[in-house]
Amino acid sequence: MTAITTPAGVLQRWIDRRSPLTRAAELRYRTIFILPTGACLVFAAMVVAIWLGAVNYSNNMAFLLCFLLVGFALVAIVHTFRNLHGVNVTARPPAAVFAGQLARFTVDVTNPAPRTRIGITVWQPDLPGRCVDIPPEETATVTITVATRGRGVAALPPLVAESRFPAGLYRAWSRIRLDAQCVVYPAPEHGAVPPPDADRSGHRDATTEPGDDDFTGLRRYRPADPLKRIHWRSLAQEQELQTKQFSGGGNRASVWLDYQSLNGLGTEARLSRLCRWILDAEREHRAYGLVLPGVRIAPGVGAAHRLRCLEALARFPEVA
Repeated sequence: MTAITTPAGVLQRWIDRRSPLTRAAELRYRTIFILPTGACLVFAAMVVAIWLGAVNYSNNMAFLLCFLLVGFALVAIVHTFRNLHGVNVTARPPAAVFAGQLARFTVDVTNPAPRTRIGITVWQPDLPGRCVDIPPEETATVTITVATRGRGVAALPPLVAESRFPAGLYRAWSRIRLDAQCVVYPAPEHGAVPPPDADRSGHRDATTEPGDDDFTGLRRYRPADPLKRIHWRSLAQEQELQTKQFSGGGNRASVWLDYQSLNGLGTEARLSRLCRWILDAEREHRAYGLVLPGVRIAPGVGAAHRLRCLEALARFPEVA
């Protein structure tokens, strides 16, 4: 028997039909479920004991206490449900991350009612969640972290919103499926890597020697760099060896970062190398273009260009 045909699988499919994938979820009657908690079972056992004592001793005060407790439990059902009903849950677009980092989704929990919502928890199943109080007509934020292992797109997993206020005897909960995705770039290659100029890409442009007028920054050391340009202080601080850059002798031409030039490497290793080259070129303020199978991004520089190239790597081979 497969997991889909088991009672748990059938129940899960039924719940999923009542909570479709949406950009924003409003918790209504059809999506909120309520069940007793362990405290409710203890409370019920206590009420039964009081009732048995009242019957045995014909004690009217014990009967009154028993009926008051039963009424309290019934009223708690309504208030527990109302504390969750009408809450709106939306997810903000997350910032992209590199493979291996945590994708952070910011979830907004909005209370449109003129009363305070107390003890609302939004969490991933099997992981601890954050309990928040939401003032009238205000929004609270909850951060959901998702581990990433490879490049591509990380989707926000199904969430659970729940409330046990006011008595803790019942658990009102709703399963939420928000359409939010985080782009995951390939992890950049670590350690010393050969510069793109050393590869036979067939697309690289000739470069001119930088001048010696004004110091413009540091870049990663290359074996052909003259000794007088080496930034020895970075080596003394046990950092990666770097080379000083100066302006005044002409601007360097753009360089092409070509996927096909990385022969002998696997797909993920190539993308990791290209990612490292992109980050190095941005740090050196050097114009660069990206060539992937079926994709050619013209040379450029800047944050928008970097994000475009990194996203092309993340979605490869989807973009091909």
